[in-house]
Amino acid sequence: MADVVVIGAGVAGIQAALDLADHNIHVHLVEREPTIGGHMAQLDKTFPTNDCSMCILSPKMVDVARHPNVTIHTCSEVEGIEGEVGTFRVRVRKHPRYIIESECNGCGDCIQICPVEVYNRFDAGIGVRKAIYKPHAQAVPDIVIKDKDHCIECGLCYDVCGREAILHEDEERVVDIEAASIVVATGYATFDAGKKAQLRYLLIPDVITSLEFERMINASGPTGGRLKRLSNGNVPRSIAFVQCVGSRDISAGRPYCSGVCCMYAMKNAMLIREKNPEIEVTVFYNDIRAYGKGYEEYYERAKDLGVRFIRGFPGEVLEGNDCLMMTAENTETGEVETVHPDLVVLSVGLEPARGAEEVARMLGIPQDESGFFEVADQKLGPVLTVRPGIYVAGTATAPRDIPDSVAMGEAAAMRAYLDTVRAG
Repeated sequence: MADVVVIGAGVAGIQAALDLADHNIHVHLVEREPTIGGHMAQLDKTFPTNDCSMCILSPKMVDVARHPNVTIHTCSEVEGIEGEVGTFRVRVRKHPRYIIESECNGCGDCIQICPVEVYNRFDAGIGVRKAIYKPHAQAVPDIVIKDKDHCIECGLCYDVCGREAILHEDEERVVDIEAASIVVATGYATFDAGKKAQLRYLLIPDVITSLEFERMINASGPTGGRLKRLSNGNVPRSIAFVQCVGSRDISAGRPYCSGVCCMYAMKNAMLIREKNPEIEVTVFYNDIRAYGKGYEEYYERAKDLGVRFIRGFPGEVLEGNDCLMMTAENTETGEVETVHPDLVVLSVGLEPARGAEEVARMLGIPQDESGFFEVADQKLGPVLTVRPGIYVAGTATAPRDIPDSVAMGEAAAMRAYLDTVRAG
């Protein structure tokens, strides 16, 4: 049967690839990052069960890497698509890794000896990485990548690599793939909290985003799961979450609800209270959107653990004496309340992934008013696009949680499977 190309290797793309591969369809899984897994790999726990995120994701990552019917293209981007359903030709540009992939065994000797430390995007800036690195310990494929922009060519990594797998020079390569259909699962980006000037993100060290907090609270993260203030390294005595930062905000160009922010804030608030019951936790919210199965009970559980919810949005974040100050009107009681947290976490919303506009133009599919890929019919065809043979899944179409993204990946896979059957 004909092949299928899956663009994006987050949890939705991985699920689509696995389902197709299990139906004896060869899948080309294209991911622009050095590892598959997407944003889910950055998370500590998942709601509403508080299961370990990587305990769910890692087996899928390993399965898709080992599957004989899956070819993974990391550090790769789709740069052109021609043809129609059944006879697509997809051009993939593979960026240099400066590693002989077949020789590297991921031992990490080169990482330990590298003297250069730079901003680590996977840790959202909370931690650092080397100029030669793996994004995280459970990366798939389990090999390193050399950051040519920051490498100082000291030569230490070449000397320590017994397999001589590190290259001084490497070149981009272009691969043309013939496919019956295409599944687009390009994921999302998070809102730039710096656009909300009154919240003082990047101006006050102890004002961080929810993604930075996820990496901080993660046991495999840069702090080993230890909560701390970035200003002085001390354990915070109180933490405040601010909801709807980059969601339901017309002035920021984000009028839609991101769907997951209420729940992931509750999750993190509960994790704080369970591990550190002495820390006070306050959540400033507009409305609680607990719409899924077991979500309302999750909300009640958070309140039972002592998480305080204030229905109101703080006007600004101010620096006080060894703490911060936030004031908001509680719209349920009519009272003006002031809190003095040591750490403020901004629950940033979801927005279209970087480069979504270019991908939409290349695929010939429209975007909605918010920039997400538009589907043919929200009820009858939630994975269909206006172009036959091209399907969308996960947060490429709208903000959604992990279970919904997985379900969409499965649905898109089955639509693609039917195209391969017709193509023979």
